[in-house]
Amino acid sequence: MVTAQTLTGLRLRPFGGAADLAEIARLESAEAEADGLQRRTSLEEVEARMAHASESFDPGRDVTMAEIDGQVVAVAQREVVDTTDGLREYRLDGAVDPAWRRRGIGRLLLDHNERVARELAAREGAAAPVLGSWSWESQLGDSALLRGSGFEPVRWFFDMVRPDLSDIPRLELPDSLEIRPIDMALARRVWHADIEAFADHWGGFDHSDANLQRWLDAPTTDLSIWVVAFDGDEIAGGVINSIDEEQNAALGYRRGWLSSVFTRRAWRRRGLASALIARSLEVLRERGQDSAALGVDADNPSGALGLYEGLGFRVDQRAIAWRKGLS
Repeated sequence: MVTAQTLTGLRLRPFGGAADLAEIARLESAEAEADGLQRRTSLEEVEARMAHASESFDPGRDVTMAEIDGQVVAVAQREVVDTTDGLREYRLDGAVDPAWRRRGIGRLLLDHNERVARELAAREGAAAPVLGSWSWESQLGDSALLRGSGFEPVRWFFDMVRPDLSDIPRLELPDSLEIRPIDMALARRVWHADIEAFADHWGGFDHSDANLQRWLDAPTTDLSIWVVAFDGDEIAGGVINSIDEEQNAALGYRRGWLSSVFTRRAWRRRGLASALIARSLEVLRERGQDSAALGVDADNPSGALGLYEGLGFRVDQRAIAWRKGLS
């Protein structure tokens, strides 16, 4: 078993605040580049993520930095969520500088994450605790590490890409619905409508006001490109669109994201999602983008995968959700 003593000079320490933000962004981006992921992390994104502590995620409690001779080489992170299938999931994540891989650091951090999560679960007295994690299909080392530690795959998720924004279908909203602009006063209502719409989907999410503020503070949050449909005073559904200019520059394309596509239950099966997606593609094109992407649960009960395929999206990258029992 790898221990801190077998890695000469390795030290684990708590999150150090502002001084660590750039290192976390660097580690996450370097990991994504090494693993062929179409993602990058900006300093501003990390700043927003770490700025507001909540019960689910508190950087002072849930972030651990790994150093060798004073050089940051890895980060471990943890989060707690109550899932829609009745579990309290202690989610474990981390990133190791690719230059320091294959030296046992990932194993050490996973063991550390699991130990801290078990201690927290014991203090909380959770009725149905479970460990969770996440890896992309191309991250063979991560998958092997998780499987070797007793985690099992429980769900698949896809990133889907529409490679161009030509031939966007003209789809009308259902009768009585209209798209309205969103301002900061309405953003909270959109947030809660989105959460409600996904309440019957697999997984779990931090619903706290702190997480709402992280979302609003994120550099990719732009209310002017959200496409939200109203039925009178009620939000029927929407698409929360985003553009990550820094990521696009690093990857050499102009791509917008349909970060969340939601329809509340009373307005489903009426073609609303298709119409909102088509309008979102137009909005992204108007903002200078030439492709679009979104994420989807492969087993989404609403048939979202087929819906997206019908609108020109194709599976690009696959991710795995992992779990391990806490007994």
